[in-house]
Amino acid sequence: MVKREYQLKGVNEKITAKAMLKNRPVSLKYATEICNEIKGLPVAKAEKILQEIIERKRYLPLKKYKKKVPHRKGAAISGQKAGRYPVNTCKAFIELIGYAKANAENKGLDPEKLIIRHVFACQGYRRWSMQPKGRIAGKRRRRKSAHLEIILQEVQA
Repeated sequence: MVKREYQLKGVNEKITAKAMLKNRPVSLKYATEICNEIKGLPVAKAEKILQEIIERKRYLPLKKYKKKVPHRKGAAISGQKAGRYPVNTCKAFIELIGYAKANAENKGLDPEKLIIRHVFACQGYRRWSMQPKGRIAGKRRRRKSAHLEIILQEVQA
């Protein structure tokens, strides 16, 4: 089923900008961890964090989904040493933030004063695919996908 409504209701439309990606083929677990990491940050800082994860200069700290995840060297980030580098999910979030910034500029909001007020990920439609297995037999697998949404708000300094 396609997602049509935002999770957060009752926002002031004059100072907010929204964007949504539907059925993006990214991991829901990593998307949830990214949401917890970037919520409440300024947009420039969130983009910098995501870009550093893509370049493997910084890891994404896994707080909820951390079973059998190795520790990373260096100081703990957000109180966690366990982490990974989800490149595809970070690229999807950078694209999502870009769409929301474009919507904010279209409304006449200042891009330097935007913070991430709400960010949310939920499970998308899971399509069937075949995993090749030998000459004849194949194995059906469900492809992962997630709905991603973000709401940016302009703060008055």
